[in-house]
Amino acid sequence: MIILVMLGILFVPYLVLTAVGAVWPGLMLDPGLRGRISLALVFLFTASGHFVKTRSMSEMLPPWVPGRVPIIYVTGLLEITGAAGLLVSSTYRLSGTCLILFMLAVLPTNIYAALKRVDMGGHGQGPRYLLVRVPLQLVLMIWTYWFAVR
Repeated sequence: MIILVMLGILFVPYLVLTAVGAVWPGLMLDPGLRGRISLALVFLFTASGHFVKTRSMSEMLPPWVPGRVPIIYVTGLLEITGAAGLLVSSTYRLSGTCLILFMLAVLPTNIYAALKRVDMGGHGQGPRYLLVRVPLQLVLMIWTYWFAVR
């Protein structure tokens, strides 16, 4: 379910902004900006979980990791910072690169949470959740590269 929400947040704003620009050419935004706006919305959505579901998200980290709750807050702030950076013309490439590296860095956490069936964001479904989660991360990384880095 959460994956469908994230895909909706990624694609619907892009399509709406494209349609608005087609109807009112004066409001047509550059495709790169439309893609970065959609991506920023995804990261703002995912960052919200860091502050709303902090305890649950901290369970996604192995118990031996010190300061799990502060790590969740910091990573939420990193996502917000990355989202904001995507919207600034002088920083969107750097932000996009950092967000791709961030997604690569958190992938092991998602794998761990699925293997341990942590009841957060679909990970409770176990390893089969990774069949959906990993491709989603790849879609987000490709989208980030296409609209922010290249």
